[in-house]
Amino acid sequence: MPLTGWKRLVAGRNPKSTLVRAAILAVVLVVVFKFILIPVHVKGISMEPTYHDGGVNFINRLAYRWGKPRRGDVVAVRTSGISIMFLKRIIGLPGETVAISKGVVLINGASLNEPYVKSRALWEETPRTLSNDEYFLIGDNRGMPQELHEHGRAKANRLVGKALW
Repeated sequence: MPLTGWKRLVAGRNPKSTLVRAAILAVVLVVVFKFILIPVHVKGISMEPTYHDGGVNFINRLAYRWGKPRRGDVVAVRTSGISIMFLKRIIGLPGETVAISKGVVLINGASLNEPYVKSRALWEETPRTLSNDEYFLIGDNRGMPQELHEHGRAKANRLVGKALW
């Protein structure tokens, strides 16, 4: 018996193949959004103006499978599990010496060009040399008081992935 009206619109000409395609699509979506792209809800202002409080983004867990993190990448950092992460920008790479003087980031003594930073407070950080598996991470909102801002070193194995946008 042929389908008519809205049933044909929903099920298509061949309901069995439509059901198979829908099941395959559902499995693919579950795999992608459970294991590859992790949705994150941004809480706090430490990454403003790049990422706003209350916004949603996706973290690509495969981003560093074939390459290393680079300076300027925005990454999710695992704190105590996959459900709680910080969203921060990489400014220091393994082996580099990182310092902050009067709000300006210094890498191996040279100031870092950071066009994503819109305001700066007079932060101070003594020079630190990163080990071979450490990155220095910091948020983009440098106008907030330094003591209210989580930043610092993170081991490579704590980087969950790269923010998509």
